[in-house]
Amino acid sequence: MAFVRVAKVADVAPGSIQQAEAGGKTIALSNVAGTFHAIDGTCLHRGGPLGEGMLEGTVVTCPWHGWQFDVITGKNPVNPAAAVGCYAVEVRGDEVFVDLG
Repeated sequence: MAFVRVAKVADVAPGSIQQAEAGGKTIALSNVAGTFHAIDGTCLHRGGPLGEGMLEGTVVTCPWHGWQFDVITGKNPVNPAAAVGCYAVEVRGDEVFVDLG
């Protein structure tokens, strides 16, 4: 699969994260100081929506049970063996694209 458009740049403010659906997958798209990152949007614990969580720095906290993942690496900061998938991101003009592989 190739890159798929998931949002407009203006839709994801710096310091925020949002849920996006693309190619049948749920993505958590974040903007960390102007750089976009994309990880699987489903928490490993109980399937919570990571895109609806709170983003602090590069760490998103799942709103259901508090599990955390770094949006750059997809890894849990406490247990790096617990990780969600990461996707390559490209900004093209005013749109954000994610490579769903």
